[in-house]
Amino acid sequence: MSQLGKRYRCEECGTEVLCTKGGEGAMVCCEKEMGLQGAKPLPSSD
Repeated sequence: MSQLGKRYRCEECGTEVLCTKGGEGAMVCCEKEMGLQGAKPLPSSD
């Protein structure tokens, strides 16, 4: 299931996708299912 607002990344080629409409199914690239990308850390204000 694709989740609205989540980013998905292909481990094979590095393509990143932002889901703009959630629903059934999976993100697929290079004939493999794309993995959910984790949150990126915010830069510090030091």
